[in-house]
Amino acid sequence: MKNLAQDIKTNEFKNIYLLTGEEEYLKQQYKRRLQSALVPEDDTVNLNCYEGKNISVQELIDQGETMPFFAERRLLLVEESGFFKGACAQLAEYLEQLPSTTYFLFVESEVDKRQKLYKTVKSKGRVVEFSRQPKETLTRWILGTLKRENRNITRAAMELFLEKTGDDMNRISTELEKLLCYTMGREIITPQDVEAVCTAQTVNQIFEMVNAVGAGWQRRALDLYYDLLALKEPPMRILYLITRQFDQLLQTKELRRHGYDADRIAEKLGLQRFVAQKCARQCERFSEERLRSLVEQCVRAEEAVKTGNLNEKLAVELILTQAGHNKNAQPKID
Repeated sequence: MKNLAQDIKTNEFKNIYLLTGEEEYLKQQYKRRLQSALVPEDDTVNLNCYEGKNISVQELIDQGETMPFFAERRLLLVEESGFFKGACAQLAEYLEQLPSTTYFLFVESEVDKRQKLYKTVKSKGRVVEFSRQPKETLTRWILGTLKRENRNITRAAMELFLEKTGDDMNRISTELEKLLCYTMGREIITPQDVEAVCTAQTVNQIFEMVNAVGAGWQRRALDLYYDLLALKEPPMRILYLITRQFDQLLQTKELRRHGYDADRIAEKLGLQRFVAQKCARQCERFSEERLRSLVEQCVRAEEAVKTGNLNEKLAVELILTQAGHNKNAQPKID
């Protein structure tokens, strides 16, 4: 990311860029910055935009061979093409001999680093992977936004805000805007303000649901589930997130048994540090045997849904009722 920012600052560009990674906010921010730097915003003649899975490689090549019209560069912006998930030898070969006036900007959610196209872009251009930012970076970013608005936030409110939003910067931006509007006319943002207007992300709801299961609070777990259904969350996504949470807890439990602290657990499992800390606290509610049983139960439920033996909404209900009914029981789905 620093190299990309430097390219834009010095106006010295590679002919090929690939922006990828799960942090969509940063990816889109840098896409717009790079696009504006390569081709002026009012120049629609020398900018060709493509999006989706049905882009013709030959059309890209034909456009790439077209000289820019009264300008220094021609830019081809290609988004979510799927080219980097499989073999795309024709495009890879073309990029090896790209005209000096032609620039490619690829923006992709998923890439296969083993494929020739990815290796070509990495060799001939610049690959920038935007990952989720650590809590410290997000905190600085939020504080910077608040400072520009002459606002401040208490430490407790900041902690609560990040717990509710998670580390998705798009979500943080949206929730922060709501918070600023709600507290208009006041300098300090409090935890009460955050509770009043900020919606908990789905992952946090899942965390609370698993907490309820661990405590044996069957009714609470089901209420949280029905809240997510009311928000149009698909049952299979909820099942996936529950399975992932139990699996993270199981791995955390095992690592703690081997003496790992929160920092090492975060590094080992690829989690944010504050997420690892929450998992370390939550896994105390469960034994390793019970967590392993719950993961297996979730896997069996998914298989039952996919084979048509179980309704997806009912599958999650069964997990929550059987797992939460008796926290010492070994739940199962037949």
